[in-house]
Amino acid sequence: MADPAVSVVGPDEGETILLGSTRMRVLEDGSNTGHRLGLAESVLAPHTPGPPQHRHAQHDEGFYVISGTVRFTVGDKEYDATAGTLVMVPPGAPHTFANTTDRPAVMLSTFTPDLYVQYFRDLEEMFAGGRAPTPQESIQVMSRYATEPATGFAPKRD
Repeated sequence: MADPAVSVVGPDEGETILLGSTRMRVLEDGSNTGHRLGLAESVLAPHTPGPPQHRHAQHDEGFYVISGTVRFTVGDKEYDATAGTLVMVPPGAPHTFANTTDRPAVMLSTFTPDLYVQYFRDLEEMFAGGRAPTPQESIQVMSRYATEPATGFAPKRD
């Protein structure tokens, strides 16, 4: 029996997905992990708004902040996550994120299983038309990947 193939993605490799002012580099799209794990590095430009607050029904999403500060809104609470912070979001938990600062932020995201990687590819097609999708358009794309908007929350700082 042959050894399983090992995936190595170098610093300038991986699939690049451009989402407005966010540049995502897909490091693992699930094709090497039996679709158990997707992994991406995202660079959020200063003052990058996040997606509408939402919930995933079928996958966990993790965010590890490498540099800068990312504001996570989880239900009605806000957290400013700095470098070295891990935010794990289980299925059903309302969340979103944004870069509200004057500096870029970099984070590593995990998707288990890899279901959500295709969402970003679909969203990139919408941005390719030269304009950001409306929140309603984003929600429509999310719905293809067992994700729905989270409503009824007004953020408050923690």
